[in-house]
Amino acid sequence: MRIVGLDPGIGITGWSVLDASPKPVLHAAGIIKTNVNEVHAIRLTHLRRELLSLLSIYQPKAVSIEKLFFAKNITTAMKVSEARGVLLEATAEQGLTIFEYTPMQVKQAITGYGKASKRQVIDMLRHHLPGSVLHTQDDAADAVAIALTHATNHATLGKIG
Repeated sequence: MRIVGLDPGIGITGWSVLDASPKPVLHAAGIIKTNVNEVHAIRLTHLRRELLSLLSIYQPKAVSIEKLFFAKNITTAMKVSEARGVLLEATAEQGLTIFEYTPMQVKQAITGYGKASKRQVIDMLRHHLPGSVLHTQDDAADAVAIALTHATNHATLGKIG
């Protein structure tokens, strides 16, 4: 099963494409950047357009996306939530099954420890995906971890109904 992993953001959204079986294989990963000087609605439109292009190219069967957890800046949380909503709408429109995972669930699945550091997650991604070239951008690496979480779990725990 081909999975697209998404780490939502308004400035930068990380994405990855991973085949789950028989053994996880990373095909591609990267980021979608929006221009901070653009109107917010234009940034959301750009994000949607880029995601639809990726979905068309890679033809996934499922999307694994990070659930948001914010405690500090409500303005940032709102903008990222809007970006996440655009990602969810675009994937649902394509008829894809969507799964959500919290950052703690991702860290637990990848490292065995829900409070692992970013460095520990990246080290374990290298272990789980030997020979794969991991994108140097944190958001792309996060998207790989999100896709791998679903690939290794095959659980419907995070499924959006």
